[in-house]
Amino acid sequence: MSDGPQWFAPKRFGYGAGIPISWQGWALTLVYIVGMAAAISLMRRSPLAFASVAIICTVAFIAVAARTTRGGWRWRWGEDD
Repeated sequence: MSDGPQWFAPKRFGYGAGIPISWQGWALTLVYIVGMAAAISLMRRSPLAFASVAIICTVAFIAVAARTTRGGWRWRWGEDD
């Protein structure tokens, strides 16, 4: 469907991305985890800062994952592509 990079496998059932299939996908996942850990460290000082960092990290991760999933994001019923 897309000619771009393929970092994530599609989910077999449902909508969205599955597990990473390349080192770039794993690196992106690791960066997301580190970003969320940073957000959690802000939680006690400022809940607003926590929410801001968490939302920014999540939106960025979802946007990149959607663009780099093999076959794109669509509803799947378990058939092989």
